Amino acid sequence: MSHSDSQATQELASTEAIVKDEQQASQQKRKQLFAILGGAILVAGISYFIYWHFIGSRYVSTDNAYTAAEIAQITPAVSGIVADVKVVDTQSVKQGDVLVVIDSSDAKLALMQAEADLDRAQRRVQSYFANDAGLAAQVLSREADQNRAAAQVLSAQADLQRAELDLHRREALAKSGSVSGEELTNARSTLLTAQANMKVAEAGAIQAKSNRNATIGAQQASTVLTANTTVDTNPEVALARAKRDQAKLDLERTVLRAPVDGVIARRQVQIGQRVQAGTALLSVVPTRSMHVDANFKEGQLTQVQLGQPVTMSADIYGSSVEYHGTVVGLSGGTGSAFAVIPAQNATGNWIKVVQRLPVRISIDRKELIERPLSVGLSMEVSIDTRGRETVRTAQTARM
Repeated sequence: MSHSDSQATQELASTEAIVKDEQQASQQKRKQLFAILGGAILVAGISYFIYWHFIGSRYVSTDNAYTAAEIAQITPAVSGIVADVKVVDTQSVKQGDVLVVIDSSDAKLALMQAEADLDRAQRRVQSYFANDAGLAAQVLSREADQNRAAAQVLSAQADLQRAELDLHRREALAKSGSVSGEELTNARSTLLTAQANMKVAEAGAIQAKSNRNATIGAQQASTVLTANTTVDTNPEVALARAKRDQAKLDLERTVLRAPVDGVIARRQVQIGQRVQAGTALLSVVPTRSMHVDANFKEGQLTQVQLGQPVTMSADIYGSSVEYHGTVVGLSGGTGSAFAVIPAQNATGNWIKVVQRLPVRISIDRKELIERPLSVGLSMEVSIDTRGRETVRTAQTARM
C-alpha cells in the first residue's frame, strides 16, 4: 500500500470516528430534550391536577348569562282619555311618582252620582224604620178596634136575648088578652132589630180582626227590610256605600304612579290617546333590583346549590369590574321544555343535545348602585361551589 493510500485510509477512519461521535452526542442531546419535555409534561400534569383538584373543580362558569329584572308594566284600571304624560323613555323615577294622568271628568261625575245614590238610600232606609213605628201603632189601633167590636157583639147579644124574652112574655099574655096586638107586633119588630144588630156586630168583629191581621202582615213585611240592622248597616245603604267607594277608587286610579324605583322603558302612550283598562302604556325597569339568569349546562350543576357565592363581570364594563352575588334559585325546566314547539324526542331520529338550565343569581345592591346595569346585558358568571357545606349547615341551623 502506498503512502497516499494509507493517508486516505486514516483520514476516512478519522472522519467516520468524528461522525460517530457527533451521532452519539446528538442522540444524547435528544435524550436530554425528551427527558426535559417529559419532565415538563409531568410537572404540567401534576400542576393541572393540583389546580383542578383544589381550585378548578370547585368553580363552574359560563358566558351564557344575561341580566334580567321583574319589570313593572303600567296598565290603567279605568278607561279614558290621557290628559298628561309626565315621563319619557330612559327617565329615572321614584316609587310614587306620577307617570300618566287620565281625564277624570267622567270619574268625578260617577262619584257625585254614587254619593247621591248613597244619600237617597239612607233616606229610604230611614223611612223603612219610620214606617215600622207607624205600623206598630196601627197594630195597637187595630187591636183596640177589635176589642171594641167584641164589646159591641156582647151588647148586641144582650139586646137580642132581652128582645126574645120580651116577645115570649107578650106571646104568653096575648093568649089571655092582657096584651094588645100592637104591643105584640112591636115586640116582634124589636126582636128583628136586635137580630139585625147582632149580625152587624158580628160582621164588625170579623172586619176588625181582618184589619188587625192585615196590619200585622204589613208590619212583618216592613220589618224584614230592617231586621237586625241600623241605617248604616242596612244592605241597601251598604250597597250604595260600596258603589260610592268604587267610584272614589276609580277617580284615584285616573292617576297612574310608579310602583317601584326604576327607569322608564317602552313608553307607548301619548296625550289625547283613549286607553282601555288593561292596555300596556309603559314599563318601569327596577335597575336596583336586578338579577342574572345564567344558563349552565346540565352537567355543570352537580354541585350547585342555593346560597353559593358567585362572581360576575359585565361586558359593558369589562372583566376588570366584578359583581358579586349568590345563587337564589334554579329554574323548573330547561329552555327547550318551555319552547312554543317542544322537541319531539320520542321520534326515531332522536339526537341527544346537552341542555342548559337557567340559574337565577342575585346581584349585590351596593354594586348595582355604583355600576348600574340594564336588562339583557351579557355577563360572565363563575359559581364557587366551596360554600356547599356552609350553606347546608346554615340552612340546618335556621330550621
